[in-house]
Amino acid sequence: MHLIAGPYRQLSLVRRILVLSIVIACLLGTSMLAAPRVEADPGARDYDAAAAEHFVSSYAERNGLAGAAYVVVEDGDVVTTGAAGDVQPDTPMSIGSLSKSFTAFSVLQQVDRGKIELDASITDYLPNFSVLGADPSRITVRMLLDHTSGLPNPLVLEPTGTLAGDVAGIADLSSASTPGTSYLYSNLNYRTLALLVQTVSGEPFDKYLDRHIFTPLGMDHTTSVLTVSDRQGLDGGSVSAYGFAVHLPELKASVGGAGGVISTAEDMGSWLAVQQAGGITADGTRLLSTDLVEQSHEKQPHAGTYAMGWQHTSTTDPARIGHDGELTKYSARQDLVPSNGYATAVLLNTFTPTISHPFEISTGLIDISEGHTPSVRAPTSTIIDLAIAVATLLVAALGMRGIMRARVWARERRSHRWWRRLLRLLPQAVMPALAAFVFFGLTAGARNPATPLDAFALWPAATTFILIAGIVGTFLITARLVAFCSSHSKES
Repeated sequence: MHLIAGPYRQLSLVRRILVLSIVIACLLGTSMLAAPRVEADPGARDYDAAAAEHFVSSYAERNGLAGAAYVVVEDGDVVTTGAAGDVQPDTPMSIGSLSKSFTAFSVLQQVDRGKIELDASITDYLPNFSVLGADPSRITVRMLLDHTSGLPNPLVLEPTGTLAGDVAGIADLSSASTPGTSYLYSNLNYRTLALLVQTVSGEPFDKYLDRHIFTPLGMDHTTSVLTVSDRQGLDGGSVSAYGFAVHLPELKASVGGAGGVISTAEDMGSWLAVQQAGGITADGTRLLSTDLVEQSHEKQPHAGTYAMGWQHTSTTDPARIGHDGELTKYSARQDLVPSNGYATAVLLNTFTPTISHPFEISTGLIDISEGHTPSVRAPTSTIIDLAIAVATLLVAALGMRGIMRARVWARERRSHRWWRRLLRLLPQAVMPALAAFVFFGLTAGARNPATPLDAFALWPAATTFILIAGIVGTFLITARLVAFCSSHSKES
């Protein structure tokens, strides 16, 4: 969320831990339910705004999304905007890790002005920067931009309220790899870059973005924050559960530089336009040199598909340069399609753990630009959640049966030695242990901002299953131990 791919991707590991084998089975089954893409008139060039509106509306309704806003840009001009559900094209929403493209842009502005060199060490500008297990002087600005710095991507870090405090905390963390050798996505890279811009420019980072990017682009409803707080764009999010959008509070976390931008679909149109125009705004103001804009879109050495705040996607046709963004209750996607001159941005006030809805919606909008009619696929995430719900009810029913038969179970094993009895109880202890880890282990520690409610919101269907199975397992163990003791007392 993308914590998770930040507040965003940090939580991705936890979500993978929560994924059950049933997800794979459901995905395999539902993949066959998708309707084929229908070809439209290949000669049509004008963007079909009505088709986009119908597609997004149908998609949001079928997948139980609270709201979805979007914009489509062609060669620097907005061709359509729209929304479905409880949002409008001008509704502010967190864009999560799409913020990284803004941070990269601000760094490159300083490169343009001769204040930063891409291949200079970060310690040339932040002399106190350090990380355990690596020579910080070997980490360059470029490595931070393309995620090859070797900085780790910790699950949870306590928000300090300042960029300086957040970056200072990196000194207590261990490097994950040798700087410059491999790609490892980390929000810490972009927190450090935000502090770099703040230090070099002499302006608070949020004010810098407003003065040098948002205001010149006319992005009047776009702001940036350092930490998650109860404010517009961060207070109306939801998480998918069983086909519904459940409103829950956003996880408190540091987001400056890596995921702190709050924007609207309309404003994102201006952002995409300046990318396509090579750094020039609609009124002719140059914000960044064309060469550096193009460099920000190019794959970097040792970074795989990653560029600088952007990432190449070649798994779809046509290929695109984009980025996913997510907190724990919001999700977004932006895409540039060099082959046809279109660009899209999709903002949702719903996060879904098992599928990237913004990516799917963006794909549909791009399909329309190619003259195709996109299909609304089967609601895979809802089917997965409902399958887990069935598993949850089954576990509860079997657990109740086991509790009611505890005395019979104990009598059948009264001749067993005590250690054999305990061994027979170990399988029932697995889910209580997992539940304790998810709801209390992940939220433990004085400096941990996460709460059990945040843990529940990681994936409500899966965490409900874990919670119910944990409770059932605890009662089942208790009932069997009581039955053992009662049986032993009667024998004595």
